[in-house]
Order: sequence, then structure tokens, then C-alpha cells
Amino acid sequence: MVTIKKVETKKELKQFIRFNYELYKKNPYSVPDLYEDMLNTFTEKNAAMEFCEAVYFLAYNPQGKIVGRVAGIINRKANDKWGKQVVRFGWLDFFDDEEISKALINAVEEWGREKGMKEIEGPLGFTDFDAEGLLIEGFDEVSTMATIYNYPYYQKHIECLGFEKAADWIELLITVPDEVPERLDRIARIVMDKYNLKLVKYKSAKKIKADYGQAMFQCINAAYGQLFGYSELSPEQIDQYVDMYLPVLDLDLLSIITEENGRLIGIGISMPSLSEALQKAKGKLLPFGWWHLLKALKFKHSDTLDLLLVAVLPEYQSKGINSLFFYDLIPIIKQKGFKYIESNPELESNDKVQQQWVYFDRRIHKRRRCFRKEL
Repeated sequence: MVTIKKVETKKELKQFIRFNYELYKKNPYSVPDLYEDMLNTFTEKNAAMEFCEAVYFLAYNPQGKIVGRVAGIINRKANDKWGKQVVRFGWLDFFDDEEISKALINAVEEWGREKGMKEIEGPLGFTDFDAEGLLIEGFDEVSTMATIYNYPYYQKHIECLGFEKAADWIELLITVPDEVPERLDRIARIVMDKYNLKLVKYKSAKKIKADYGQAMFQCINAAYGQLFGYSELSPEQIDQYVDMYLPVLDLDLLSIITEENGRLIGIGISMPSLSEALQKAKGKLLPFGWWHLLKALKFKHSDTLDLLLVAVLPEYQSKGINSLFFYDLIPIIKQKGFKYIESNPELESNDKVQQQWVYFDRRIHKRRRCFRKEL
């Protein structure tokens, strides 16, 4: 019989975090989360806790061995925005035993009901900057640092518990062309002239933070605001992400688009894939994990570039602005030796995003799903 226990101690939280690594450490496609990052995510250090409530559960078999984990999350800001009473489940992992998966999900459902929730959705994190969506296609493709990898049996377990599709994301692998596609190049030049736009490049992360730290993520809030389940980032979260990401980015791979007066209207953030480095680090910075990550970022990067996000203010969407990101980046990433671009998850229903890839040699190589049901 499976026993469910709420995580209450530091030791249990460590076990909760590391269970995923233990479950997947022999899987060549899974990319482990950094323990240090997860520790910050699941504690009060996470700025999202200002408007989120969370609980973490571990499942034990009769011998006292941990056989599963799950987080329950209530994002009050997202619920208020979308007019819902939703409890989220996230960081769900379990051995292939329906008793385990049922007990874990039941624990989240019961907690959600106690809090007055009417629906359950997942896998979702605190916000959209956490990994989300159950992998349902692409199990023989290496994951990215920003996404979930899970075994194929997860989907069957979730569907057997009465869940239905809420939304799908797709991920594309794009071959880097030798040069900017002619039509994209032409569109980019026309758009820059028509709207008096500039591509801004920086050499200093501190200068970017001073000039556009908040503006970059405010642009993301505005661009993603109407997408499925989006939870707007608070100023405190923005500060946290700016301090987390800017120092490690190759600024050549950061695209900032502004109006003539300097107002930011678009942002593109990409970085070398850290998948292999994270696998070598085994999910920990110490003792030598930091070296694998530093090497992948600064000295010998992967042949794949992770496109983390592209955001354009709503007033400029559908005007060809996305062409400027490729106009800026393709010569740079070609010179740096990248062969592929990993899109990371994009909502299949987001036609504006899907349309930007028609000029490239690409294939859909992963699909992931958010599930929902009424409580």
C-alpha cells in the first residue's frame, strides 16, 4: 500500500528534489534540474511565493522507499486573471504503478478542494518560467534545461485518472541556414525603415540591467498575457530573473529591438544548449558541475542553440517584427558554429509563432500536453 506524506523537513525537500534525478539517472534523454535552482524554486526565495501557495508530497512504498513525488500549487494571480479556481499539479514523477500515480494526484486534489478549488490542471509550475507540459511525443529526443522529460507511461496514468487535454505545446528543431533567408532579410529591412526601429547590442550585462532590466520582462508580460494560463511576472520576479540570467548570457545572442527613442518593443533571448553539461553535472554545481556548465557557456558550446523566448509588444505583433530577430541572430550563430536551433515549447494554437518558421528547414520533434479535469 502506498503512503503519501507531506514534505515538512529540509531532508524531505532534498529527497523530493533528487527523486527525479534518481528515477532518470540512467536515461540518456533526460536533463536533470540543478539542485540549487530547485531549492530556490521550492522555498520562500522564490518571488512567486508572494502570490502562490504550494505543498509538496512524497509517495512511499511499504518498505519505506520513495516511489513518487508531486507538487500542488495555487497561483492566485493567474486564477484571478482567468476567473478560475484551479489547483495546479507539477513536478510529478512516479514509478509505473497506478496506485502510486493515483495516490499522488488524489493528494493534490484533496488539498485543492480544501482550498476551495474547482479544477485541477497540470503539469504546470508556479509560473510559465517553470517547466510545464507532460511529454507525449519525442521520448527519444534529448530534453532541454527548460522542459520536462518523462517516461511514456505517464500519459496513460494521467488519462486513466479522468484528465483531458487542456493545451498542447510543440517543439521544433530548426537547421541553421547559411544566411538569412532572402524574404526574411527583405522583410526585416522594410520593417526597420517603416517603423524606425533599431537592433541594440550590448557588451555589459550591468548596462542592460540598468537600461532595460524591467522593460524586457514587462515586454514578455504584455506579449504572453493572453496565452494559455499565463501568470504575469511581478517586479520582484523580474528582478530575480534578471539577476539569474543576464550574468550567464552570451550578449551576442541577446536581441533587443527598440523604437528610435529607445523604447523597447521586442526581446529575443537564446543561449547554447546546456543539456549535455547538466547531464554531466548530475544536477549539482558541486564539486565539478559548475565546470561543465561554464565550459558549455563560455569555451566549448553545443552545436545546438536554445531559443528561450521571443516577445514582441502586442501593438507590433503581426507586423513582421520577428524577422528582425533572425536578421540579427543568424549571421552570429552561424559564425559561432551552431548547426541547430531548439525552439523550446510553443503553443500549437499560437499561429503567429508557428508562422515564423516557414522559411526554415525544420521538424516538430516533441509535443507536450497540459491536462485538466473538474474536482
